[in-house]
Amino acid sequence: MLKGSCLCGDIHFETEAQPQGASMCHCSQCRKQSGGIWASAYVKDSDLTITGPVSWYETSPQAKRGSCPRCGSFLFWKAHDEDTTSFALGAIDGASGLKIEKHIFTASKGDFYDIADGLPQRD
Repeated sequence: MLKGSCLCGDIHFETEAQPQGASMCHCSQCRKQSGGIWASAYVKDSDLTITGPVSWYETSPQAKRGSCPRCGSFLFWKAHDEDTTSFALGAIDGASGLKIEKHIFTASKGDFYDIADGLPQRD
């Protein structure tokens, strides 16, 4: 069981499913919202329990992002046409047992760092 929460504790999430696609996102939206790189993994919506007042923000016609309206923690990413939700690996309470598999949206990464871990990169 993985459990996570926002900074203030108003929002909690949990899953018993094995998260998939652990990645580091370098897109401009993740950089602006998180202040850097956003690490996430995803599970099926039916396998994710979220409690608390998530504020969903429509960032594009394709997806929305969920955050805490009180502390501002950026916790979730959800494509409108998929049955999965990505959650912030940094919000997991305790060890996750996960390893990053890839970097995504590297074409729009910040110029202030290098990606040097040898993992696959997708533009």
